Amino acid sequence: MLEMILLSLMGGMGLFLYGMHLMSESLQKIAGQKLRTTMSTLTNNRFIGLFTGAVITIIFQSSSATTVILVSLTSAAIISLRQTLAVILGADIGTTVTAQLIALRVTEIALPIVGIGAAIVFFCKRDYYKRFGQAIVGFGLLFLGLKIIADTMYPLRESQLFITVLVSLADYPLLLLLLAIIFTSLVQSSTATVGIVMLLAIKGMIPVSAAMYLLFGANIGTASTAILASLNAGREAQQVAMAHFLFKLTGVILFWPFASLLVELVTWLTPHSPGFQVANMHAIFNITIALLFLPFIVWFEKLLKLILPDQETENGEIKPKHLDAALISAPAIAIGMAMKEISRISDSVAMMLAQCDSILKKYDAQTIAAILEKEDKVNKLAQATNQYLTLIMRQSISRDEFNHCMSLINISKDYEHIGDVIDKNIVYLVESKYAKDIHFSQEGQLQLEAMVQKITEMLQLVNTAFVTNSCYLAEKAKAMQTEIEDLEFRIRMSHFTRLKEDVDRPGNTTPVYLDMINAYLRIGEHLKNIATALTDEISCTWHAELELIYGPDDTTNKISKK
Repeated sequence: MLEMILLSLMGGMGLFLYGMHLMSESLQKIAGQKLRTTMSTLTNNRFIGLFTGAVITIIFQSSSATTVILVSLTSAAIISLRQTLAVILGADIGTTVTAQLIALRVTEIALPIVGIGAAIVFFCKRDYYKRFGQAIVGFGLLFLGLKIIADTMYPLRESQLFITVLVSLADYPLLLLLLAIIFTSLVQSSTATVGIVMLLAIKGMIPVSAAMYLLFGANIGTASTAILASLNAGREAQQVAMAHFLFKLTGVILFWPFASLLVELVTWLTPHSPGFQVANMHAIFNITIALLFLPFIVWFEKLLKLILPDQETENGEIKPKHLDAALISAPAIAIGMAMKEISRISDSVAMMLAQCDSILKKYDAQTIAAILEKEDKVNKLAQATNQYLTLIMRQSISRDEFNHCMSLINISKDYEHIGDVIDKNIVYLVESKYAKDIHFSQEGQLQLEAMVQKITEMLQLVNTAFVTNSCYLAEKAKAMQTEIEDLEFRIRMSHFTRLKEDVDRPGNTTPVYLDMINAYLRIGEHLKNIATALTDEISCTWHAELELIYGPDDTTNKISKK
């Protein structure tokens, strides 16, 4: 008998957790492409940020999922720590909706919900609608798991041993708090703990006073998910995780002296419904701490930075700033993080090229050392980004997402190759020029600087096109390569003319001068590759948007009309 009860409880808990995971993951994939932009725009105002956090958590049915996303977005500098704090408070409010649904006995219609979702998954062909179906299945499984747990626990009402244990625990609030913290940390879901506490109260197995301390423990335990997600992340992510923990801990400390008053309040509100008493207690706790802390977000941010000061480097090593392994299961968001990291790589390449222009005019050993340091940074970040994109491609992703990842890998590699050209060719040639005391003619120097200027303009165009997703700028950058090839030809012919007129010394300047021109030409070719990848990617995105609007059958006709 005991074995069957334990197996049923494990099965119910497994269904609950899998349902929550399936629902959250499916909705993140659906909303992922717009989530980053929405979060960064709506969270500028703390009240709208509070509302945004509540809505997102209601959709995902998990404050832990919302907080983990916030950890990643803050680490990626998409939203600031101050913006994040309001969203966390809103997420805590959003998580109370599930408790209200349990109190409304939504568990009784769990099977029809699963059936509707399964029908959508099996009969719809497009991934977009399949993910909606998977989210509905997850929603149904979540409540089906709770129903199985409730049905399994019902016979325990007759067990004198079980009732004696629960009654004895009710006299030890700190023990109840600790048990709830441990259980919530293990299952990584406060909703699971709250659901079980509500079921125990509904079945009359624990008094509402004991349920309150279990709720306090569940609220503290839910912060463990964000803490675990931030362990390998940057300092900003750790500050977000700490904020979530401190909000919950401070809330429990503030509520603890008024525990009996809270029990009396919820009993007065719903005298004959233990389920609603627990749900309302959960809601009052989270809404109150949100309203208490919201006006003091600025000071709370300062406190967090005192506890966990900002740091520029991590153990002196070059680390990606925007890549978060926790987001790989949400490909649309993870791809956005990879794009942020590539943008960081492109900025480093632009700085390297600007420094090359400086050392061409005047040799400086410190500037060369700085270029080599940046080249090492570009290599490491490009390697990490490509590994990250490869992991995304191993997930269940759409064809367009797969193509996007491949395009980004190629772009990252081209930026890395540009860094290699600067390191192995241009810097080497500048050092050779200095070591051999080679001097270019005034005309030759001006022509070389003109080519450097042209390459710099092309790099700026490509970088801007990448950040803004501009097909126009990418096409303009591609056209510049033809101008650079023409310029390279004219400079080469001009150099040979000067040799003929004995202006340049052939045995001294020619190898270094021509190799340097050729190195810049190679940079232009890599920039053209990036621009080509961008135009192809933008074309793919445009095609996908048309397909979403008109359907797969009409897309080709729409494109041909364009």
